[in-house]
Amino acid sequence: MNDDATAKATSWQIYRRLLGFAKNYRGLLALAGLGMLFEAGAGAAFSKLMEPVVNETFINRNEQLSLLLPLAIVGLFVVRGIAGYATDMGMGKAARSIARDFRVNVLGKYLRLPGLRFDSEPVPSMLVRLGSDSDQVAQAAVDSMKVMLQNALQIVAAVGVMLWTSWRVTVAIALLGPPLAFVMNKVARRYRQIGHRIQESSADLLQAADQALSNQQEVKVYGGQGLEQARYRVLADRNLKLAMKVESTRSVSSALVQMMGAIGLAALLFFAGHEAMAGRLSAGGFVTLMISMMAVIPALKNLTNVQNMLQRGVASADRLFAVLDADEEADTGTRRLDRARGLLEFSHVGARYPGAAKNALEDVSFVARPGTVTAIVGRSGSGKSTLVKLIPRFYEAAAGSITLDGHPLQEYPLADLRRQIALVGQQVMLFDGSVAANVAYGELGEAPPEALERAVRGANAMEFVEQLPDRLDAQIGSKGGRLSGGQRQRIAIARAMLKDAPILILDEATAALDNESERLVQNALQKLMPDRTTLVIAHRLSTIEHADQVLVLDQGRLVEQGTHAELLARDGLYAHLYRMQFREAE
Repeated sequence: MNDDATAKATSWQIYRRLLGFAKNYRGLLALAGLGMLFEAGAGAAFSKLMEPVVNETFINRNEQLSLLLPLAIVGLFVVRGIAGYATDMGMGKAARSIARDFRVNVLGKYLRLPGLRFDSEPVPSMLVRLGSDSDQVAQAAVDSMKVMLQNALQIVAAVGVMLWTSWRVTVAIALLGPPLAFVMNKVARRYRQIGHRIQESSADLLQAADQALSNQQEVKVYGGQGLEQARYRVLADRNLKLAMKVESTRSVSSALVQMMGAIGLAALLFFAGHEAMAGRLSAGGFVTLMISMMAVIPALKNLTNVQNMLQRGVASADRLFAVLDADEEADTGTRRLDRARGLLEFSHVGARYPGAAKNALEDVSFVARPGTVTAIVGRSGSGKSTLVKLIPRFYEAAAGSITLDGHPLQEYPLADLRRQIALVGQQVMLFDGSVAANVAYGELGEAPPEALERAVRGANAMEFVEQLPDRLDAQIGSKGGRLSGGQRQRIAIARAMLKDAPILILDEATAALDNESERLVQNALQKLMPDRTTLVIAHRLSTIEHADQVLVLDQGRLVEQGTHAELLARDGLYAHLYRMQFREAE
């Protein structure tokens, strides 16, 4: 009993918070509410008008009124049409605007969340929240409100006409109200139980499809079509079962409402006949009661069906609020930083992922000085990427401290800290737009054209950019799909050159390139690296022979440190990895 009460309270709290997003659109909602009142009033007036239509036209044969009454009916429906248009436009604009607000706010929130969030929640799940969840929230906030208010006003108006026409008959029929309320309560509870599960199932479907389609080459080469289709079929079957539970609930509830409506009509005939025999109800009055009753039944059915929309919308709102309420990246630093010297110091640093059995990094200490190159090597999973992600604070260190120019990273505002860092990774993420827009991205958008062109030339990118139809204004497609891997890398290097940050992080920037592309990229990197604090995650050890220091990581620990020559002479893990690569190259 207490659990149900808590669930109801939580659902109501979510809906009430959701309605807060509608406050910005009070004017539209007020216009729509006024339209609903006119709609309900016109419907009630039409029902009441049936009484003189029947009595005066068919019984009293009043010729004068028989001409005026049809015109009155046309006038009522003109008013109702105008009012309906105002309602639809006001509610529709408010609903779509709320969906837009949620999309913009949730995307902005995702971009402010810590890196760990992106490890725990796949991007397809985020897309579901931004897509169908936002639409269903709009349905819950406004569309369902529209259905509820329209039908509730229609019921109130119709019942008002019935009471005016014959209160005795109306009171007798009202006894059907409590069982109808019981049915609607049961339906609402059922929808609430299924709503969350359907949304999670939709996210699983999208994730499975994204995985299969994004890796279609591997799927085809290794004959995985059947496996992926079977995997998707299992998830689709689960989604279908949940959807059918909703349909079953809606169908049964509608049938029950219609059955009670039929019982109500039978009761109307019985009691209206009794009143007519007593001389208290005319033929026109009976028709008015009948039309009003027929207006109440579909309105009740709509109120029952709207529970599906409302409860799924509340479930979606709960998922969106979970994002909006999540803790953002800690950004409490107050020490302003225009341009750093670039002195980085790690002191006994440890890092751990939530739920992991052991630390990703443990007791790592080293100093990276301005104008030097620090190479980071090690087996896969040794903690190389984790280490460099601590510098822009994508992750937070669990132990020890990291300082920049003698001050802990946490003392700097995040925006100031990240302005000091340029990043070129193995997987370059470009955006659907022009070459220029991708090089002069974000805060670099105000860079002068000559600086932009200088960065593109310095990155050895101009040789292919000049061959594009619109040169720097050429469109490169989604994720840079119209460029090769080496061309995308050079665009990323041009972006880093344009930023001219004092700290440069290279995360296996040439690991996936052919020899010619690697030569061009390495040449561009040689121009980019001087006079900066450079940290290089190296896949090919032959590329870091001239590094000022090499850090060798193994299972999260710094096991060796020195120059290339010193580490080879030490004949430890680095020498072992180097000999293995040398033999592979031969």
